[in-house]
Amino acid sequence: MTATTAPVDVLPSRRELRRRRRRAEADPLAPPLAMRRFIYMALAVASAFYILPFLLAVITSFKTLPDYAANTSSLGWDAELGSPTLDGVRGLSSERILFPRWTFNSVLVTTCVVIGRVLLSALAGYALARIRFPGYKLVFGLILSVMMIPGIVLAIPRFLLLKELGWINSYAGLIVPLVFDAFGIFLMKQFMEQIPMELEEAAAIDGAGRFATFVKVILPIARPAVITLTILSTVGAWNEFLHPLIAANQNDMRTLPVGLAQLRGQFGSSTPWPTIMAASVVMTIPMAVIYFVFQRYFREGMSGAVKG
Repeated sequence: MTATTAPVDVLPSRRELRRRRRRAEADPLAPPLAMRRFIYMALAVASAFYILPFLLAVITSFKTLPDYAANTSSLGWDAELGSPTLDGVRGLSSERILFPRWTFNSVLVTTCVVIGRVLLSALAGYALARIRFPGYKLVFGLILSVMMIPGIVLAIPRFLLLKELGWINSYAGLIVPLVFDAFGIFLMKQFMEQIPMELEEAAAIDGAGRFATFVKVILPIARPAVITLTILSTVGAWNEFLHPLIAANQNDMRTLPVGLAQLRGQFGSSTPWPTIMAASVVMTIPMAVIYFVFQRYFREGMSGAVKG
């Protein structure tokens, strides 16, 4: 007898895609061809509303300031005004624009927040999904209620608390309040409830304790949810604006979103928009790459949480 191997998850070939398309066209329940074309055109138009602003930011990054002032919304360059040029990119290294320092702060804060948030959310989600301690329903209800409170409502109390702790203009003040995330706990709990109890019972028979079962059994199975939470936490922490704004008022402690927003007030009427656009593009690219690489796990994790 020959041993069977598990099927490998590979992308379908072009022939397979054509075969699936012909099968869909032959499906009597499929919409007519004209309707499908209309849907595709509508999706293309909707996509343009998301792509064009990013494309405009990329083109503006290589414009001169006079070209930007004369052709603000143009998707091209005016050769008479000196475009295209790398002056906008070179401006990222100027003394007044602390782009390397802000990038370091964003990377450090995002890394620490993601690690802490995923770890705490996984532990809390597992406890709420498997351990029936007294009042666990009340605790879960309180966590859900936190999700319903707008972030702006907590801004002033959070600032006062950071001030009392002496955490203003410190990495602790930038990181610790963002580590605790109600949605992350909810996501992990809903996903872990779908894992069969028999797996944990088998691990207990083999002598594994609660923590060993969590690390060796639950976490590997919950990998889609962990990756989903990692993606959401990375994007959220990287783009966070309100909390870094109230937690740091020194220029060298700002993160990228806050630092770029403050540039307009520093330069007055001569705001270097090409440089700001270049920094915005550089800031956007890592998050886009992360999402496109891990989007399959993102869909699996969200679908598992919704089923819960």
